[in-house]
Amino acid sequence: MRILTFLIPVLAIAQSADPPAESALPLTLKRAVEIALTAEGSPKVALAQESIREARARKTEARGALLPDLESSVNEERETVNLRSFGFSPSIFSFLPPGVTFPAIVGPFSVFDARATASQTVFDFSTLKRYQQSKVNLSAVTTDFDAAKNQASDQVARAYLNALRSDAALATAHANVDLSKALRDLAVQQKNAGTGTGLDVTRAEVQLANDNQRLVAAENDRRRAGLQLLRAIGLKMDVEVVLTDKLDYKAADIGTLESSLEDARKTRAELIAQRQREHAANLNYSSIRAERFPSVGASANYGSIGSVLTNAAPTYLYSVSVRVPIWDGGRRDARREESLSEYRQEEIRTHDLEQQVELDVRLAFDSIHSAAVEVETAQGGVALSEQELAQARRRYQAGVAYSLEVTDAQTRLDRARDNLINALYDYNVARIDLATATGRIREYVNQ
Repeated sequence: MRILTFLIPVLAIAQSADPPAESALPLTLKRAVEIALTAEGSPKVALAQESIREARARKTEARGALLPDLESSVNEERETVNLRSFGFSPSIFSFLPPGVTFPAIVGPFSVFDARATASQTVFDFSTLKRYQQSKVNLSAVTTDFDAAKNQASDQVARAYLNALRSDAALATAHANVDLSKALRDLAVQQKNAGTGTGLDVTRAEVQLANDNQRLVAAENDRRRAGLQLLRAIGLKMDVEVVLTDKLDYKAADIGTLESSLEDARKTRAELIAQRQREHAANLNYSSIRAERFPSVGASANYGSIGSVLTNAAPTYLYSVSVRVPIWDGGRRDARREESLSEYRQEEIRTHDLEQQVELDVRLAFDSIHSAAVEVETAQGGVALSEQELAQARRRYQAGVAYSLEVTDAQTRLDRARDNLINALYDYNVARIDLATATGRIREYVNQ
């Protein structure tokens, strides 16, 4: 994440005591996000890619309505026809001379027809609008793909940060156990020297037991955080990873609130995609309205027809048609009202998302400032607690203080270390929140 400017001292001690296994996978935040954004990583990204393929196919389908339609056919038929089924009865042909009768069945006879047919939409404003809508839909889906990658990056960044916090909490738990063991040994020494009591030893043992219990809980939290990170990345759950980044604090130049809001309005992928969906809904409404306009089409065919192939003769047909809609029972009006409602719904969603984006930026902006103060206060608290514990140990060793004073100082140091871990976590979460709110989460993780 960032080059370390402040680290909890006990974290470095714990890491030097437990070097990573050779089989473990070293993992930075940048690498974790890269894995998640592959085809085998986040399901959201994979689904977004498939949505792009679907939108491209729909665009090609919509464009096909504007292109010529070419067909060819070869037919050879042999048939008989019952003329009476067409209304031809003998009474109609009463004028025929005697001896000449009207046939009921004609045939059998053969027909051979080889023909090529072409049709073309010359002008159809509604079809043109649908094609434009398909292009805007493709742009919206492509932007949704960027939004999906941003969401996956945000999810991985939060899971990675949670694992970093678990690492720091585990290291602190180990350090607290080591400190409790040292204080327990000191209490035993003081008792053996005659300057301490059995109560001091018991009190130190209780504190050690409490710290051991917290260590067990910290180990379990670390395992859970690791599994959640693997799930967010898309790796197998049996993969062992070692986080190479650290839970740290570095003051960041986040600019002004106005500049952050402007960035969010321009770069937030979700907002861009929603605006494109609104535009697509408007085009859909326009295409249905345009169905009232006349449309022009042309068609032609050319081929050879005859009783057999050898006596087939060429024939052709071409035509131009103008279609003028008049009334369809009100279905077109109903579809127009439906599409208008869909367009207005998209307008409402766009406005709502704009408000949500502004809220996200403002909350993240405030959180960063408050979290920075929280980190500064927590750092001071750790320093003071360490001084208090050091003074209490010296007083206890000198026999001018009770062990209770040492235990109280140790408890306050434990609390101060936890406060610092939480403050560092809150600060980095606020930075992730701001990067996500402004649409720059992938830039953030690549730094």
